[in-house]
Amino acid sequence: MTVTTENTSQVSVWAWRIAFVAAVALQLYGVYAPREAGPNLGIPQLDKVAHCVLFGAVAFTGLKVGVPARWLLGALAANAVVSELVQHWFLPQRDGDPFDALADLAGVALGAWLATVKRPRLPRRTP
Repeated sequence: MTVTTENTSQVSVWAWRIAFVAAVALQLYGVYAPREAGPNLGIPQLDKVAHCVLFGAVAFTGLKVGVPARWLLGALAANAVVSELVQHWFLPQRDGDPFDALADLAGVALGAWLATVKRPRLPRRTP
């Protein structure tokens, strides 16, 4: 059986799609779970890093699978604000934090930037 570029390309597309769905599910769980998701490690402001990574992962993978940037980044920015309002008003064991929303927005910007950066490829060596 030979592996063609087309087969490799299809596998790559599906891998990005699966990564995007997983990132969205993890992000939604993290911000809308009735209790704070994940263990409390006692490190101050570690949740800000988690917010940044979660939103950044969705932005990055979404752009890689071809979701239009205007819609994806707009929805993520809106979700950054709405999720904190939901935590504040509707989830009694959570509290909305404006700095979490800022970390979310920083993650969106970082993920979008990483998705658009062109990395130089090293020349392939033939044996």
